[in-house]
Amino acid sequence: MDSENLYDMKDIAGGDPEGKISLLLDYTDHRRSVADPWYTGNFTATWNDCEAGILGLWDFLARRGALPPGGKTVW
Repeated sequence: MDSENLYDMKDIAGGDPEGKISLLLDYTDHRRSVADPWYTGNFTATWNDCEAGILGLWDFLARRGALPPGGKTVW
């Protein structure tokens, strides 16, 4: 969700030569870290960031044909 998490994930994975590790908000028009409610106390901003990132990721996957047939969810 933030640059520190990104760094840690790349370290755990032994790097990211294929560029598969990214921040959630990289899938939106507002590429930045998700607001951290620990520091801001603003849980609504964090919720909104996560929602925007998930919808952006969903669109990205849909464009790549990586969703179930018809793009329907399982929930």
